[in-house]
Amino acid sequence: MERIRDLSSKKAAVIFTKSSCCMCHSIKTLFYELGASPAIHELDKDPEGREMERALRALGSSNPAVPAVFVGGRYIGSSKDIISFHVDGSLKQMLKDAKAIWL
Repeated sequence: MERIRDLSSKKAAVIFTKSSCCMCHSIKTLFYELGASPAIHELDKDPEGREMERALRALGSSNPAVPAVFVGGRYIGSSKDIISFHVDGSLKQMLKDAKAIWL
């Protein structure tokens, strides 16, 4: 859990992913299209990935635990949540407030 907190606080937008996850790719692409440059942490390429995945589930991430998105150091959800925030317009505002985008 400590590693998740540490990594999620190092940049305004952070996405925990797996390299083979299509929804992870979609969420990363959405962030790039909105003008954000999130830190990406691929759990399947990290030696502590399984423990981090368990910690993400403990924070409330769904099953599967990725993508897990943090903005401003706060867990905001997985793919379903992010798409909902994007559709209602609040994702862009969250990114602006966290200074992850400058538009």
